[in-house]
Amino acid sequence: MSKQSGEERIRIILADDHAVVRAGIRQFLEMDGDIHVVAEADDGEQAKAIVEQHMPDVAVLDIQMPKATGIEVTRHVRARRWPVGILVLTAYEEDPYVSAVLRAGANGYVLKTADPEEIVQAVRDVHQGKSVLDPAIISKVMAHLSSPARAVSISALTDREMEVLTLAAKGYTNKAIAVQLSISDRTVQGHFARIFEKMQASSRTEAVMRAVSLGLIPPDIAQAE
Repeated sequence: MSKQSGEERIRIILADDHAVVRAGIRQFLEMDGDIHVVAEADDGEQAKAIVEQHMPDVAVLDIQMPKATGIEVTRHVRARRWPVGILVLTAYEEDPYVSAVLRAGANGYVLKTADPEEIVQAVRDVHQGKSVLDPAIISKVMAHLSSPARAVSISALTDREMEVLTLAAKGYTNKAIAVQLSISDRTVQGHFARIFEKMQASSRTEAVMRAVSLGLIPPDIAQAE
C-alpha cells in the first residue's frame, strides 16, 4: 500500500462520532503534510460508505459509534477484501474490545491517550503494511491470548513460516519479507495464510502476539514495532 512517489500523501478517512475529537485528530494528522484526510464520518454506516467511495490508504476508526461499531466496519471492509489499512483509535483498552478488533482484521489498535506523534506514526506504519499495537495494551493482549480459557491446539510452524512471522514481528512489510527471503509476494501471502490457520489468528498482530505468548518469539522483538 505504500506510495510510489514520496510526494504523494497518505489518504485516510476518519470515523468518530464526536466532531470535536475528529477535528483535533485531523489537525495533528495533517500537520506534517504527508497525511491527508479525504473524508470524515460520524457513524459506522457512513464510515462504510466513505471507505467504499474513496478507497483510502488507511481508515482510522473509533470503536463505539452509532449504527455500526468500528469492529463491524472492519469486518465489512475485510469481507470485501478492499486494500485499506485499518487503524482503530479508541479510549477502550479492555480485553474484549482488543480481542474483537484483532479478530476482525484491523492492522492496528492505538489508544487516544497516545501522544499525537505516536498516532501519526501508527498511521504511517499501517500504511506501510505493519501491525501496530499500543504499548499500554501489549501485556494485556499477551495475557489474554495465553490464558487457559484461550488455550488452543497450535500446529507446528515450519522453519520458513517462523522466519516470515519473526520478520513480521520486527515490522517488515510483505514486500520487505519477500526481498529478505528471496521469495515472491504471493509466496509470502501463502505463508501468512497457513500461519493464520495454524495459529487460529485473523491478523498479523494477533499471530505475532500469540507467538510471543507461546514463547516462539521474544517479547522485545514484537514490542519493537
